[in-house]
Parts: sequence; structure tokens; C-alpha cells
Amino acid sequence: MQKDHLPVKVNKLTSIKTQLPYSFYSLPFCKPDTIVDSAENLGEVLRGDRIENSPYVFEMRVPQMCQIVCKISVGEKEGKVLKEKIEDEYRVNMILDNLPLVVPIQRVDQEGAYFYQHGFHVGAKGQYSGSKDEKYFIHNHLSFTVKYHRDAQRDVSRIVAFEVKPYSVKHEYGQWNDKKTHLTTCDPNAKRIITSSDSPLEVEAGKDIVFTYDVDFKESDIKWASRWDSYLLMTDDQIHWFSIVNSLMIVLFLSGMVAMIMLRTLYRDISKYNQLETQEEAQEETGWKLVHGDVFRPPANSDWLCVYVGTGVQFFGMMLVTMVFAVLGFLSPSNRGGLMTAMLLLWVFMGLLAGYSSSRLYKLFKGSEWKNIALRTAFTFPGSVFTVFFFLNILIWGQKSSGAVPFTTMFALVLLWFGISVPLVFVGSYLGFKKPAIEDPVKTNKIPRQVPEQAWYMNSIFSILIGGILPFGAVFIELFFILTSIWLHQFYYIFGFLFLVFLILIVTCAEISIVLCYFQLCSEDYLWWWRSYLTSGSSALYLFLYATFYFYTKLEITKFVSAILYFGYMLIASYAFFALTGTIGFYACLMFTRLIYSSVKIE
Repeated sequence: MQKDHLPVKVNKLTSIKTQLPYSFYSLPFCKPDTIVDSAENLGEVLRGDRIENSPYVFEMRVPQMCQIVCKISVGEKEGKVLKEKIEDEYRVNMILDNLPLVVPIQRVDQEGAYFYQHGFHVGAKGQYSGSKDEKYFIHNHLSFTVKYHRDAQRDVSRIVAFEVKPYSVKHEYGQWNDKKTHLTTCDPNAKRIITSSDSPLEVEAGKDIVFTYDVDFKESDIKWASRWDSYLLMTDDQIHWFSIVNSLMIVLFLSGMVAMIMLRTLYRDISKYNQLETQEEAQEETGWKLVHGDVFRPPANSDWLCVYVGTGVQFFGMMLVTMVFAVLGFLSPSNRGGLMTAMLLLWVFMGLLAGYSSSRLYKLFKGSEWKNIALRTAFTFPGSVFTVFFFLNILIWGQKSSGAVPFTTMFALVLLWFGISVPLVFVGSYLGFKKPAIEDPVKTNKIPRQVPEQAWYMNSIFSILIGGILPFGAVFIELFFILTSIWLHQFYYIFGFLFLVFLILIVTCAEISIVLCYFQLCSEDYLWWWRSYLTSGSSALYLFLYATFYFYTKLEITKFVSAILYFGYMLIASYAFFALTGTIGFYACLMFTRLIYSSVKIE
């Protein structure tokens, strides 16, 4: 309704140069009488969001001009901090009616079209005409535009856009009288409004900064349900479709190879093996049937394989459910921190599947200490990630950034891990171990046969590295958009595309692992267990290499701590990707070997 109060909230200060968020009030900005923190969910805290009230209060459909917020005196310390933040291109983020503040910027390629920059810069660097010295200018005048959609039937207006144009203005006035001061540079009575930064305000110690703002209300045709569409306008959908087509070509190529193996080679092999009648003929057999007595022999370090397979299943379950929820629209960008909160909680509850799958595999390997496997599954991956995360958090805390996770949140994370995830892993392990062991389709010989010398192209390291290229190739275009959304502070919302790419990744990992596993068995090398995991899992190495390439080509990070943060978080992401893709490849090979060895007669 008209004249309803519209409180503006402030969020963190962000920079794509440092990746370290700071609280809005860490800079000398105007403060309300009492600062109140808004309730934040777990995802918001982990993202470094700090949402607080502000001295900016609008009234619905009541334009305001040249409103004085306050006057701040800048000392040596404040001036230095402001200059640092302007140098690092920090942006101020605000929220009105759950909509983030944006700066509309005219597109060069399309007339009348805009793209939206999230938040406005604290200030800008520049030079006075005729001078070469760089000066720092603060944006102290904000010209807000609030767009609303009016429902004529009910006479209700709803906010559909929140935009700003920031200016740096050296305000002039006679006698200072708090908010009643008469500014000569900005006077609504004389219709003198600010439309440019022709006389900018330089950041200098000992000088005052007067903060002012205008608010203009504009009626819009945009409906409330569609108000996020302009924020999420996708101009590069052709690239996404190219990514899908590119990935599908890889899948078709691999599917053709798998079909050829299954339909032609295997059919011929199985027919030939099953027609062998004499012992002499049986002794002449070659290829994958020759290793039937060793192919299901438990591998070295089988315990760790069980642990990593369980971790991969946990990730797979989390990713699948998250994607389904996101595609159905439950995790929209308007729900800040919702995606991260959902992923974290799903990871915790998927501990049940992790424990179950690791103990089932452990029993297949004739293991008996299921509690030991459950313990390792519950602590290996989360423990290593938590260690890296804790180290990075200390670095962030040392920089006095709001991105540092508070002790209470850290305690909540540990509580989720020890209180829910660990017990669920043990429950899953108990249930998995109680079930009867999976029977091998063929008997295993007591004495392992010798693996013949392999050709150079069948070398384990070579084939593992080759195997990771195609799964990475299926996702790397979409990976670019994911990295951009995380590190350049943009919204990622195209979950439909992402879900398609995820399905393609599953098929690619499975098929490349099957193809290389078949070639390995044909060369009479039966040590396939670990290699099947590492073949598709090696795509994580390419992911990390691509992240390094992205760092040097797309980001402008210069500070050492920021670089450590980037590589620390990308290391965690690559480790998770390794567990996910490796597990997909492993299960594909397990089903493939069981299928082919159950199809032949063994004398």
C-alpha cells in the first residue's frame, strides 16, 4: 500500500579480486541507532552473508530527493581502509523485499538492453584533468529506483526491481544542522538534482563525507512472480546447448564402442568359449576368459577401496537429490543459502547409503571387521575436508573477514557430522553387513596367476590418465559457468542444463571405464578393481588443472590469502569429484565383469 515503510537491509561487501567478504559496517558508513542482524540459515553463514538493518528507509510510492543520511568524519585509519576497499573494487550489497540491489549497465551489443551488476562499487579511482596522480573517490550519493507492479483490482503494489546509480559528489553547505542541513549541491526545491559526478568527493583524512540518496518509484509491467527473470536473464543459452551437444557426441561415440564390444566381440567370444569341447582347445584359450580364476580376487588395499566407494555413493545420492529439487524449482536464488544448506543436510543423511555400500563391498571381499570400515567411511573424507576448511577459516579470520565461519556455526557442523552422519554410516554398515554376501559368478584360484608384460598403451598410469579426459570433456563447458557463478558472484540457476550434463557425466564415466576395463582384461591383466575407480576418477585431476587455468585467465586475484582460498576450495571440489566419478566407473565395471563372466561356461 502507499506510504508503507520499506526497510532496506545491507549485506556483505564483496570483491572478485580478493574473494574475502566484509561486513557493511566495517567501513565508515552511516549506521542506524541499533544494528540488528537478520536471522540467517546455515548456507548464508557459510557463504559469508551478513544481513543487517540500515538507515535507509523508504515509503512505498513516495519519491524522495536529496535525503541526508549522515555526515562521517574520516580519520587516518578510516581513510586508509576506504582506499584499500576502493583499490580492491569492493561492492556494497543491499536488499529490499528480498531483492538484491543491482546497477543497470547498458549492453554494447544491443540497444535498449541492459545487464545487471550485483551491488555498487564503494568508490572509484580516477585523476583530475591535467594531473597524473590517481585519487580515490567515494560513492556517497545513491540514486535508487524502485519498480513496482500495481494490482488495480486490490490497489496493492508489489516491488519487482531494486536498482541504483551511484555518484561521487562533493556536497556543499553552509551551517551543518544534522539531517535538516540545506545542501547547495542538491536541492529539491530548486530542482537541482544529481545526475553526474562532475565534482567528485575525494577520500582524504580529516575531511567529512556527507551521505545522501534519492528514491524514485516507477510502475512496471513485470509481474511479481516474474521479478527475478531480469536478474537471471540468460544470454548464453546457445553455449549451453553447444555444451549438451558436445557431451552427447562423446556419449554416442562411447556408446558405439560399448555396443560393439557387447554385441560383436563378446557375443563372438562367448559363443566360441562355450563351444570348446576338448581340453586341448580349452588350453589354447586367450583373452579375458583366461583370467576367470583371478578376476574376482580381492585387490590390494581393498579396505580403502570400500571406503572410497562408500564416499562416492554418498556424493552421488546428495548430487542426484539436490539436482532434482533444483530442477523442480525448490532451490531458487531468491532463497539465499538454500542450495548450500540443502547440499549439506543431504550429505549428512546420505551417510546411511555410504555405510551400506562400503560394507556390502567389504563383505564381497570376505572382510569381517565391518565396524573398522564404517569408522573409516565416516571419518576419512569429511575429516580431510574439515581439516582443509578449518585451516582456510583461520586464514579468513586472520583477515578479519565476515566470511570467517563463527565458532557456533563450526560447532553446529561438527554436531551434524558426529551427531547424525556418523551414526547413520554405522547403521548403514550394519544393515549392509547383515545381508548375505554377493556370490561371485566364477570361483577364484588359490594361487594368483602372473600378469604378462603389458604393451606401453596398456600401462596403468597411461590408461588411467586417458580415461579421465572424456568425462571431463563432457562437463568442462558447464564447469566454466559454475566457476563464474562462484568466483565472480553471479547467480547460477540453469539447473535443467546442469541435470542433463550430470546424466551425461554418469553415462560417460560408466562407458569409458567399461571400454578400458575390457581392453585390460583382454590383455590378461586382472587387476581391474582399483583401475576401474581411478580411470574415471582421474577426471578430477583435469578439473583441478582447469581450475588453475581459470584462475590465471579469468580472475584478477593478486593477494596470497585469496589465492590460497581459491586453490583450497577447488582442491576440496576436485576431491569430491574424484570420489563421485570414480565410484560411477567402479560400479559400471563391477556390473560389466559380473555380466560377462556369468555368461561363459567354466570347466
